[in-house]
Amino acid sequence: MIISADDHVVEPADLFEGRLQAKYQDLAPKVVETDAGHQVWRYNGATYPCAGLDVGAGLPREQWTLDPVRFEDMRPGAYDIEARISDMDRAGIWAAVNFPGMLASQAGMPFARTRDQDLGLALVKAWNDWHVDVWAGTYPERIIALQLPWLPDAEVAAKEIRANAARGFKAVVFPEFPTRLRLPSIHTGHWDPFLAACEETGTVICLHTGSSSWAPVPSPDTPIEAITTLIPASAMFACADWLWSGIPLRFPNLRILIVEGGVSWLPMLAERADYALDHPVAGEAEWEGGLKPSEVLRRNFFFGTLDDSALSAVRLAVGMERVLLESGYPRSESSWPDTQQAVARRLGSLPPADIARVAYANAARLFGHPLPSRAWLRMERL
Repeated sequence: MIISADDHVVEPADLFEGRLQAKYQDLAPKVVETDAGHQVWRYNGATYPCAGLDVGAGLPREQWTLDPVRFEDMRPGAYDIEARISDMDRAGIWAAVNFPGMLASQAGMPFARTRDQDLGLALVKAWNDWHVDVWAGTYPERIIALQLPWLPDAEVAAKEIRANAARGFKAVVFPEFPTRLRLPSIHTGHWDPFLAACEETGTVICLHTGSSSWAPVPSPDTPIEAITTLIPASAMFACADWLWSGIPLRFPNLRILIVEGGVSWLPMLAERADYALDHPVAGEAEWEGGLKPSEVLRRNFFFGTLDDSALSAVRLAVGMERVLLESGYPRSESSWPDTQQAVARRLGSLPPADIARVAYANAARLFGHPLPSRAWLRMERL
């Protein structure tokens, strides 16, 4: 049994139908045909295609492509909830968190940049309505509801977090580096109302690597393979930034999940953060609360893993209670449909209790999500 902490959904073409006031309906994002024969979301003068790599789960490597893909050429499970549940059953995935895919990437920034802020907020609410009513609402025991935040106003964002928690949302996606999107820094108090609402409601803040469209690219001509190699470094940078921001100290019950960046870097970060506290370079470090940075990592942070195999050092650094499994569906690098075999291969050397924690128990605890019935488990064994 598996609960995936990082899957994705491609927004279907009818997402905004019937979910906006009449005055906004003509202004809403729409799926259009391009002159090149592609289907893309278009909004506010920009187009949002879906690359083949983002929906290539289960395809042989020679069919992976960066070219835009039409809806009829995707696996239906990318955008159709019935097909998604069928594909989850095929891989033994009980439940999953689904991040935005085609249109609302970057934590809803296309809507936040709308000149008419009332329209932008209406679009965020419509996306969230669709997600909780249709995508998660059709099978609430299988999809863990994840919302978009309203990024232009932290007070409004806090109000939405509280209202959405009452509707069943368990998590919110947030840019790991807000300043890269020209938003206020996490090192200020700007986001405190939003953070307080997340702590109060138990809403998990999910930082998805890449959601700020930034990566540690060393040179202007660095090849794509090097950038892919450095994806875990982006996650490490985000974790260090949030750790030293003071947010986990001001909000000790806040829970932060970092996904699509692996976990192999955690032992080094935990050791180095403690060293930095004990060896300040400019007077005393701004750190309060009586805990070491490594201890705050173990208290406030959780981490997703897709293909890490050397986990013994991670087990010592933060404990396997903080590590959650990812399947990555429907992306090309996903373990689907062989997720069970991937778990056995990558986690098989761990004690059985740790395998259970990473595969499903940690996610169930973090999101307060129910585990399946014995009937579903029996079906999966057939």
